[in-house]
Amino acid sequence: MQAEEFTRRDTAERKRDTLDRLNAERDIWLSTSHPEHGPHQVPLWFLWDGRAVWMCTGANSATARNVRAEPRVRLALPDTFDVVLLQGEAEHWPARDVPKGPADAFAGKFGWDPRTEREPFLYLRVPPRTVRAWRGEPELSGRVVLRDGAWLAQ
Repeated sequence: MQAEEFTRRDTAERKRDTLDRLNAERDIWLSTSHPEHGPHQVPLWFLWDGRAVWMCTGANSATARNVRAEPRVRLALPDTFDVVLLQGEAEHWPARDVPKGPADAFAGKFGWDPRTEREPFLYLRVPPRTVRAWRGEPELSGRVVLRDGAWLAQ
């Protein structure tokens, strides 16, 4: 496998590229952990609302149980060369209580509305506290583009 050629990006470019991907992509990997059962990772559809990642999972899933017990999570976009990793604490709402705006936007993006399902669903919102973005080893230095909830490049 041959590595792609690229020009090393500054923080502002990494931020722009990260936001472009968060707005355009469909899938994200969510990693949770349970105090007794350990780590758990699943791919989920997601919506970026400009401040947070919104996802939905079965209300009785391992993911839902883990988030209730331990809200600290990690998220990753599915690309091993153009890496975007997010960390934050998950907030959650049963489908019947989720704010209308994000739930409508989620349904509009995917053509699927978990609020209408017979089985219960749980919406998750993760405002990132840290975002790391890099393309290959040359960009490992300076990979943090959001720290303590604030973008480093305005």
